[in-house]
Amino acid sequence: MKPLSAGLLAAWLRHFAAAVTAAEPLLTDLDRRIGDADHGLNLNRGLAAVAALDPDACASARDYANRAAMALVSGVGGAAGPLYGTFLLRLARALPPDGAITAAEWSAALRAGVAGLVERGRAEPGDKTMLDALVPALDAFDAAPAGTDPFAAAAAAAAAGRDATVDLVARKGRASYLGERSRGIADPGATSAALLVASAAATLS
Repeated sequence: MKPLSAGLLAAWLRHFAAAVTAAEPLLTDLDRRIGDADHGLNLNRGLAAVAALDPDACASARDYANRAAMALVSGVGGAAGPLYGTFLLRLARALPPDGAITAAEWSAALRAGVAGLVERGRAEPGDKTMLDALVPALDAFDAAPAGTDPFAAAAAAAAAGRDATVDLVARKGRASYLGERSRGIADPGATSAALLVASAAATLS
């Protein structure tokens, strides 16, 4: 594992920001079909503020994650800002000090972030939310055999979880108002969450 630092977390979230920019039309279209059409636009705006943060001005990785969380909460409308902000806040609390970090420590921090999402969104896997990408990703991370890249395993599982939301009926959020009509469309939150995990695999391994 690469040593933990504010710069490492900045590389992850800047990669995520670029991925969201590229995927904004897709995210917006998915949200238009089952939501309010603002997921891509709002998330892109908030992540632009995150990408502008200077990691060298942060005292630690934890400090950077906290600042990134605040930028998301203040810069992203709808549900995405509070949810991604909560994820980063909880992640920050669970991160060890800068420097050496093990796969087990990454797992604990990521699970703390997802636990924050569960508390805030009151959702569970199968509800057609970002959890349908993130929970399988964490399970795959922990199950990765020794000597393999757990972040790569997590990214593959997140993508599969995202794809599986196509066949789900939404039980949370605005999409739940559509009932059966939400089936057949990938969840925009799960789609952006899969990008987050793919960016982790590209930068944190």
